[in-house]
Amino acid sequence: MHGGGGSGPGGKKRARIEIIPLIDVIFFLLATFVLFTLSLNKSNGVKVNLPVAETGITRDPTGVTISVTDEGAIAWNQDLITLDEFQQRLVLYAKSDPDGRILINGDERAFFAQAIYVFDEARKAGFKKVFIETRSR
Repeated sequence: MHGGGGSGPGGKKRARIEIIPLIDVIFFLLATFVLFTLSLNKSNGVKVNLPVAETGITRDPTGVTISVTDEGAIAWNQDLITLDEFQQRLVLYAKSDPDGRILINGDERAFFAQAIYVFDEARKAGFKKVFIETRSR
């Protein structure tokens, strides 16, 4: 004797569309899209809290980004380096691309003297295109 249910050996099971996993997939795709969009205008330097300025222009991503952190450390693109390494890399960069761009990416709480040191060394190495990155207000 078989019951009237559809789960027995002779019964047919109806296909169902599960909505919960579909919602999970849609949220995952949305989150991925949002994170990808936010990373499009990413700086090449380490993460710092940039100072605010009203007269900023759009950043050109070419060149080298030198970051000055709030503790006074210096980073060449993403690499934290010493002052000696900074000077060596600056000389090598000047030889490989004498018309290159230097973007100083300093934390708003960084020591002003440290940023001026980076600016001064870049100018002594012969770079004419030295910029300071800021956030627009």
